[in-house]
Amino acid sequence: LAFSKPWFYFVSGLEFDLATNLVGQPLVRQQVMKGVREFLENQNPVKPLVMSFHGSTGTGKTYVSSMLLRYLFQGGLQSPYVHHFSPIVHFPHAEKIKQYKESLKHWIQGNLTNCGRSAFLFDEMDKMHPGLIDVIIPFLGPSWVVYGTNYRKAIFIFISNAGGDQINNVTLALWRARKDREEISLQDLEPAISKAVFENPQSGFWKSGIIHEHLIDFVVPFLPLKHHHVKQCVISELVQQGLEVRPGVVQEVADSIPYFPEEEKLFSSTGCKTVASRISFYF
Repeated sequence: LAFSKPWFYFVSGLEFDLATNLVGQPLVRQQVMKGVREFLENQNPVKPLVMSFHGSTGTGKTYVSSMLLRYLFQGGLQSPYVHHFSPIVHFPHAEKIKQYKESLKHWIQGNLTNCGRSAFLFDEMDKMHPGLIDVIIPFLGPSWVVYGTNYRKAIFIFISNAGGDQINNVTLALWRARKDREEISLQDLEPAISKAVFENPQSGFWKSGIIHEHLIDFVVPFLPLKHHHVKQCVISELVQQGLEVRPGVVQEVADSIPYFPEEEKLFSSTGCKTVASRISFYF
């Protein structure tokens, strides 16, 4: 990790950025900060930090992971110590899974030998070939050394849309039961995520030893976003693009996005994902 200042400087910066710029995700802020703080406070962690982000499109999974890496590594995702994997780009052919396993193992081993403070980001885990990810199990567990490499200070982040529908359904049921989103706990959501992600034959975590050996430290659920959250995203995007924040434009962009369920029109179907492209119609 590119620490030119004490670790707590980066933690407080990340905490402020999450509180200021991440909309509608109190549980994410809580889980991510808990994981990062505990991990960095420990000079000799017994295992790497392993987090798994789950939720629908546009709810902030990629945004949070890139923010986290930006604080911990100089250059963020572009850092030579941050390694980003996409199943569609890096592991597209099911018949080559044996070859992928070998190359993934060597890639992680080689980069951890080069720098024990490396980060590995696995995108779209719901599209990962089942069985492939288990090749990294030796790097995730509580051992001191594996393949001659000390890897306990590494960070692994898994990102998945799997579990998104279940998280949405639970959030909707709790809303109908008059439970505020700030009151939603991990315990409310974990059973639904577990069923959708870890017991699903289409999931990259299907029958995975990563699950059976409890190697994921933090499961982080991203809740569906409401209309006023989308408006906040529109304002942020306008500011970021250096455009005038006109209330009429903010309202129209937020209104133009589809919402579900049909009767209440409560949550954005695409989160904040299409906000930037919709703004372009007005300028």
